Amino acid sequence: MQVNRQGPYLIFPVKEEWEGLTLQDIFKKKWVLPKKLVHDWRMNRAVLVNGDDHHWNLPCNKGDLMKIKVLQEQDFLVEPQYAEIHILFEDDHCMVVNKPPHMKTHPTEEKNELTLLHAASFHVMASGESRKVRPIHRLDRDTTGAVLFSKHELAGVLLDNQLTKKKVHRTYWAIVEGVPSQKKGTIHGPIGRDRHHPTRRRVSPGGQSAVTHYEVLETSKKMNRSLILCTLETGRTHQIRVHLSYIGHPLVGDQLYGGSSSFYRPALHGIELSFIHPLLEENITMKAPFLDKMMDLLT
Repeated sequence: MQVNRQGPYLIFPVKEEWEGLTLQDIFKKKWVLPKKLVHDWRMNRAVLVNGDDHHWNLPCNKGDLMKIKVLQEQDFLVEPQYAEIHILFEDDHCMVVNKPPHMKTHPTEEKNELTLLHAASFHVMASGESRKVRPIHRLDRDTTGAVLFSKHELAGVLLDNQLTKKKVHRTYWAIVEGVPSQKKGTIHGPIGRDRHHPTRRRVSPGGQSAVTHYEVLETSKKMNRSLILCTLETGRTHQIRVHLSYIGHPLVGDQLYGGSSSFYRPALHGIELSFIHPLLEENITMKAPFLDKMMDLLT
């Protein structure tokens, strides 16, 4: 879909499939936006159709120009702080960042801790913008790789909807102890908290449903290690770490789940991220280069 920018406004041509729908229909049924956001737009006259702000209950026609004020300055969710980060993709609506190790995706406690959200917010501020930057998903503190952020509320809601519908695809590479007997497989194991440890998770009948697909890409008999590709149907905390440990092949460096201390962190990297652009409706696929010597563990 063609989208233009005019100051704080995004300008969309009404698509053929929206013909005859009101703004309320488009926002509720097509974009599945929260009621509060739509209400705010209506009260603040933030939506125009062909320059008219009284168009809410009239049917739209193909080719009508819809303008929505979503790029106005907003407060950041956190105080921007500088950290060196690698931007893989960015436009007015979203960005993909290659997360380094030893950094949380976003704050989880009151204490002042530099996170990827702080650094991404600083990057946007340094470009002269003030936006409500927000992560769409997260990676564990010591996992590296691609993380998707929205840069305004409309993009955030549309990407959240994609995540719920499993249209945001994430691929991980993990280096594990040993060589799995099966080259490919699917791990079905509900994940819950381990009552004996404050941060550890475990496969538990009473846990949340969790499904991990894996494929062995490479093995090193000399090192007794394997490179495994993982994709997730669910996004539970520590899911890949828990599941691979559950089948007897914990990540190298993941001492919490039975791995060796041969690496300074659990050997897990989000190598690829693909999604449908929330507004342009194009397929975006980004690959995240390695930020450390994780791959040397096989040699």
